[in-house]
Amino acid sequence: MTSPLHQQILSLDHDAFVQTLASTDNLLIIQDLDGVCMQLVNDPITRQISPDYVTATQAFGPHFYVLTNGEHTGRRGVNKLVERAFDSKPADLQAKNSYLPGLAAGGVQWQTRDGQCSHPGVSEAELAFLQEVPRHIQDCLRDFFKTHPCPEQLAQNFDHYLATATLENMASPSANLNSLYPLFSEDIDTYVALQKALKSRFESLLNEAIAQGLEDSFFIHYAPNLGREESGQEIVWFGDAQQSGTTDFQFMLRGAIKEAGVLALLNHYTFQKTGQYPLGEGFNARQASYSIDQLVKLVSASFDPTLMPTIVGIGDTVTSQQQGEQIKRGGSDRNFLQLIQALNQSFNKGNLTVYVDSSGGELDNRVPLELAEQDGVKQVVKGPGDAQDPLQLNVAFPGGHEQYCQVFETAARKRAEAA
Repeated sequence: MTSPLHQQILSLDHDAFVQTLASTDNLLIIQDLDGVCMQLVNDPITRQISPDYVTATQAFGPHFYVLTNGEHTGRRGVNKLVERAFDSKPADLQAKNSYLPGLAAGGVQWQTRDGQCSHPGVSEAELAFLQEVPRHIQDCLRDFFKTHPCPEQLAQNFDHYLATATLENMASPSANLNSLYPLFSEDIDTYVALQKALKSRFESLLNEAIAQGLEDSFFIHYAPNLGREESGQEIVWFGDAQQSGTTDFQFMLRGAIKEAGVLALLNHYTFQKTGQYPLGEGFNARQASYSIDQLVKLVSASFDPTLMPTIVGIGDTVTSQQQGEQIKRGGSDRNFLQLIQALNQSFNKGNLTVYVDSSGGELDNRVPLELAEQDGVKQVVKGPGDAQDPLQLNVAFPGGHEQYCQVFETAARKRAEAA
């Protein structure tokens, strides 16, 4: 007899997954975006999202939310991708409630289906400081290549690459090295020196924020990363000839961590179901702890167990790297998935953690799933974690975002038919 899906590890039983999404009444889907429902690309502005997938999300109504480190708004935001996918003006999409609801910028940028966007718990002074970060990123890159070797292709198209590497996000301005890494295939030492230079410049920005009285406002998110130090600071994954390591250096608002976003979404979802906010109407991700154990305790103390939904978390960025005698576990989706797993241990609602293999895109810092056929049945024999990894991923999509979207759209049709 087959075990329930939430007790399986890296299962390929997508029919059971469809059935869960289509028939579970009290359901909360929390889904990452890049690599999950769209391909990973070197330049985020060239991403494409399927209009069929976006339409399918509407079948889940208040049961579906996104949770991403990207942003909804701006030139590189997901809203622009939705507008291009439908070839529609914002006003038309707002009227049809066609935007993706949920949290962006790690959990501090909230958006409704009609595209109304806000930044709960964020001050004007913090947003003003963030506006200056893209200039610092470009200054850092210019200064770096004054004293380090510059590949010919980069030198000839410097302004283009500079623009590609600078993400002017409102709440999470970032440096993105995806388009630069391939240029250093024969000079990895310079690429690593560039990673170190950006790390140093971002740390200087943290000190500058402190000098302006914003000492508890920001942190640096490295994606992908090698987990966190005991201090809570994320660990940079320095690249090599095989993998680019950390490519995204994001200057983010403190509290903009996905696991805190899970609580904000759960609080909002429960209000929609019951008319009451278990954590208070003004609760936002910036008020939550960094500790998964503390987050579980807060949920246990605040939420009625009989009303807790089945939570399905979907992500693609989970890492596990051997560093000497230590295993460094990281990835920007790891902790929010691990929290969903931990909540299942407390509430026993059949929560699912879902992994989408995004290694088929343009980036090379994602480790592909390994499959084997046993007794005529394909199984995943190796995932993104390690033998002692506390995160157990229940469902796997080795076919990447296209496979996931196809299954998701099937579940949406079945849910709509049953409504």
